Amino acid sequence: MRHPTPDPIRPGQESVWDYPRPPRVESVRRTVTITLGGERIVTTDRALRVLETSHPPVYYLPIADFVPGALTPAEGSSFCEYKGQARYLDVHGGGQARAGAAWNYPDPSPGYEALVDTVAVYAQQMDRCTVGDETVVPQPGRFYGGWITSDVVGPFKGAPGSMGW
Repeated sequence: MRHPTPDPIRPGQESVWDYPRPPRVESVRRTVTITLGGERIVTTDRALRVLETSHPPVYYLPIADFVPGALTPAEGSSFCEYKGQARYLDVHGGGQARAGAAWNYPDPSPGYEALVDTVAVYAQQMDRCTVGDETVVPQPGRFYGGWITSDVVGPFKGAPGSMGW
């Protein structure tokens, strides 16, 4: 299946169709936060983002920046052809728990070593995730973990009809 026509880019925006494959890891220059159960469970200025063709960025935050007890091991794992074997984590905050709502790569594949000791979180399972002063919109679909901000345009993989992209 052919990928769709990229959305128009306005000044200050980037298209996910210009992102590379294999994915690229880069530093984020804005503060990133996550709130669950009314509790801020992480605030960091040390986030990374992974950019992959057709996907909004996936944000990886240092595990050490989460409040104590916010992340616990969960059942399950998955494999990424680029980053390697992922493990899942439960996320806790404000007396609430979200099973398997985060993942990380304890021993990532070569080229992705920067992801050691970081974790990505599904935004749709949190009360609020922010990049800078902006609340993110979760990537469509149930499997993907990208965070959409106003400076990123699609169309995004995960929307209905996008499985073959």
